[in-house]
Amino acid sequence: MPAVTSAHLARPGRPAVVPRTLAELTGPTRGVVELPVRLMWSSERVFDLADPDDLLWMYENVLRETTRVDDLRTLVNARTLRRVWRRLNLPRGVRLAWESRHRGLRTA
Repeated sequence: MPAVTSAHLARPGRPAVVPRTLAELTGPTRGVVELPVRLMWSSERVFDLADPDDLLWMYENVLRETTRVDDLRTLVNARTLRRVWRRLNLPRGVRLAWESRHRGLRTA
């Protein structure tokens, strides 16, 4: 199932990528995750999901930088996303794209 490419931009020239359903998001909920360079250019690409700040920073980077729905499916967990949604520091276009497609996030 392909992603929905949004009219909203993650940044100039890059549409936000949003999965068709939140059920697709089956990423890890614990452990350590290393993001690929295409999502995080820093040498510090390892995130401990038990650390709330690491978790938020990882989700912010994945949601902002991805151009592939598969990144979302493998790195983001739907239940966790709902739990932290309001605390994520996201570009306006990313937040609008996700909330337009998944209206339940507005009240998460």
